[in-house]
Amino acid sequence: MIKYTTLFITFLLAVLAFQAKSQTTATTSSPYTQYGLGDLTPMILPQNQAMGGISTGTNTINRYMSINPQNPASYATIAFTTIDAGVLVSSLSLSQTGQSTQKNSNFRLSHLAFAIPVTSRSALSFGLMPYSQVGYNYTKSVKGFGTGSPVDTNAINYIYSGEGGLTKAYAGYGFSIGRNLLLGANVSYIFGNLKHNQQVEMPQLPGTLNTNVERNNAVGGVSYDFGAQYIVDLSLTRHIVFGYSGSAGSQLNSKSSYIVSHYTFDTDGNKNVDVDSVINQQNNSSKIKLPQIHHFGFSYQQDLKFLIGADYSIGKWADLRVDGVNPGTVNSHTLNVGGQYTPNINALHNSLATLDYRLGFIVDKSYYNVPNATGDGFTNITSKAVTLGLGVPLRGANTSFYKLNFSAELGQRGTLNNGLVKENYVNFRLGFTLNDKWFQRYKFD
Repeated sequence: MIKYTTLFITFLLAVLAFQAKSQTTATTSSPYTQYGLGDLTPMILPQNQAMGGISTGTNTINRYMSINPQNPASYATIAFTTIDAGVLVSSLSLSQTGQSTQKNSNFRLSHLAFAIPVTSRSALSFGLMPYSQVGYNYTKSVKGFGTGSPVDTNAINYIYSGEGGLTKAYAGYGFSIGRNLLLGANVSYIFGNLKHNQQVEMPQLPGTLNTNVERNNAVGGVSYDFGAQYIVDLSLTRHIVFGYSGSAGSQLNSKSSYIVSHYTFDTDGNKNVDVDSVINQQNNSSKIKLPQIHHFGFSYQQDLKFLIGADYSIGKWADLRVDGVNPGTVNSHTLNVGGQYTPNINALHNSLATLDYRLGFIVDKSYYNVPNATGDGFTNITSKAVTLGLGVPLRGANTSFYKLNFSAELGQRGTLNNGLVKENYVNFRLGFTLNDKWFQRYKFD
C-alpha cells in the first residue's frame, strides 16, 4: 500500500510541476481553435475515454470506484476515498491541399479529481479539469502586392496565432434515493485567458506600416451541471444503468482588451518597435453566455466481466454569446459507443487475464462552422475516432485498490475540401486511480 501511495504522490507532484512550468505555452496546435472558445474538453477520465467516451450511464466500473464528473449522479456509488490524476500526450498532423504536412505534439495535465464518501449512499467530489484549449499559428501569403504578378517577390503575409484556454474547477455531490435512483449536481468555476493575434505584414517593403491586432479575454465565472441515473438490477451481478446529465446555460464574466498597433521592418528584415497604437481598449467588461448541453446514455454491465454502453450528446452552441454576439458556432451532436471486457479478474497465474480491455468509437459533429478558404460559404467540421485502452490492476492492502488506466484515441477531423485543413491525431492518456478506506475509525476489543 505504501509503495503505490508513494508512487501516486510522486507522479502527481511531477505532473503538477511540469504543468506549472508549461502554463505559458499552447497545449494544442489546431487552426480550428481560433473559433468559438477553442477545443472543448469533455469531463471524461481515461477509463471512460478508452470506451469511446461513454460516461452518462456509467458509475462503478468492475467494482472499482470511478469518478465520473460528466454525470455527478454517479458519485452516489462511491464507497471508498478515491483519487484520480492523469496526463495527456497528443500528436497532431495537419494537411492542406498544396501545402506540406505539419506535425505537432503536446503534453499536459488531463485531470485531477477527488471523491470522498459522506454516507453509505452519497459522496462529495471535487477536482480540476481543462474546459477548452486554444493554440494555433499559421500564415497565408498573397504574392504580387502592387503589381498583381503571381511571381513577384513582393508579398503580404497574413499571420494568425493564438494561445490559452479555460480551466474548470468543480465541486459536486451525488446521492441515491433508495437503491436505484441516483441524483447529483456540480458547481464549477471556469477561468482562464483566450489570446488571439492577427498580423498583416509586408516585410519586403521597408518602411511600410504593418498592422498587429491583439484580442485578449480574461474569463471567470460560475457554471452548473446536474445529472440523474436509474439502475435496473437484472440479477445480483447484471445491471442496466440509464443516465442523463446536462449543463445549465450560464454567464461568465470577461475582461477584454483590443489593441491595434503599427510597426515597420528595417532594410535587413528585422522588426522595429511599434510606431503607434491606433486603438487601445483595455479592461472592457463583457459577458460570455454558455449554452445548455444535454447528455443521454446507458450501460449494461456484468460485474467483474464486461460493460457496454452508448451516449448521445447535444450542445446548443448556436446560443453561445460572446459580448452579445454569436461567434459563428452551431449546435453540436456527438455519438459515443464502447465497452470493456475482463477475462478473469481473479486469475492467479495469468496477469493478462486480469486486465480490462477497452474499445470504442466517437462520431462528432462539432460546433465549428468555419468559412471556406475559397470564399463561398461555410463548412461544419466533423471528426471520427477509434479508442482503445487497458485497465491494469495493482495489488494493494485489504482496503486499498489501485489501477493504471491507459487510453489511446486515433482520429481524423476536418476536410481537404474548400481549402480547409484535415487533422489526423493521436491522443494518449494515462491515469492513476486510488481507492482506499480513509477517515474511518477502527475499534479494538
